[in-house]
Amino acid sequence: MLTPKLFTLLPEEYVSTPDGMEIDKDGNLILSCPNFADMTMKSCVVIIDRDKNIRKWFDVPVNPKTGEARSMGIAFGPDGDLYIVDNPGWTGREDLVFTGRILRVRMNGDNIEKVTVVADGMEHPNGIRIKGNNMYVTQSTLEKVRTESGKLMSCVYRFALDDENIHVTNTLADPNIIETFITQNPKCQYGVDGIVFDREGRLIIGNFGDGAIHRLYLSEDGMKVEKNELWCCDPENLLTTDGMTIDPDGNIYVADFSANAIGRISPDGVIMRIAQSPDCTGFDGGLDEPGEPIYYQGKLVISCFDLVVDDQKVNTCHEMPATMSVLEI
Repeated sequence: MLTPKLFTLLPEEYVSTPDGMEIDKDGNLILSCPNFADMTMKSCVVIIDRDKNIRKWFDVPVNPKTGEARSMGIAFGPDGDLYIVDNPGWTGREDLVFTGRILRVRMNGDNIEKVTVVADGMEHPNGIRIKGNNMYVTQSTLEKVRTESGKLMSCVYRFALDDENIHVTNTLADPNIIETFITQNPKCQYGVDGIVFDREGRLIIGNFGDGAIHRLYLSEDGMKVEKNELWCCDPENLLTTDGMTIDPDGNIYVADFSANAIGRISPDGVIMRIAQSPDCTGFDGGLDEPGEPIYYQGKLVISCFDLVVDDQKVNTCHEMPATMSVLEI
């Protein structure tokens, strides 16, 4: 197995929980920080440059109705606008559960020039990817939908990049839902999370609780799913599926949140666990509840969420400062 090393410690003044990542046009690493570990901290977006200099870029615009915002997945659109998954409901606070949003933020240097609400009222939006004129968002729970088995349903939403003010109902009546999933594992009822496109343009989706990887074959316009294929599943090598990234050779890397591990899926669908850490602080680079990997400068950079504690997780407590790991792949 590979040995994770410390990529960076994050500033304690404005980061307690790192999550989603992107790379901007200048080659900087952009980090989304929901800061769930300290709800007195504003959610923010951070820039880490090629020399690992770190600075806050901007605070995520709050919902005027709740005064809250908690950014998770992020993705740049073709025009450079940043699309943000805002999920305050992750905290479980009853007043915030159905207040998730998709935001489109246009920046002018370090200043916010325009904020567009693409969609609102979402229960548990999580990851996001953009292809063509469409964005695809995983929603990890659909509690309003009752399944015959009683098990959790989750889904993938599709929105157009230029959509505005779509009010989501979190039911199967939502026309923007393009695929649903049921999580079978009774010990971990948490649905779709990680999301990435493969080299052939198929949408790769991870069902977190089942550790299952699906391939979605989209229609030519990207608006419909023509086929949902359970591509691979190997609990010995991949227990859970949080954030995902892909390298130039077509290998997909998955943050195994519960196991403190990183899994690699080869283009032929073989899963291999390539790194794993015991319960740790992450201060020496250990995988401390990895939330999302990103292929960056020929390496794998990983954000460590380090917050959830239960009998399914290796992680046992939260520590500060927040950390990021790196793997030489």
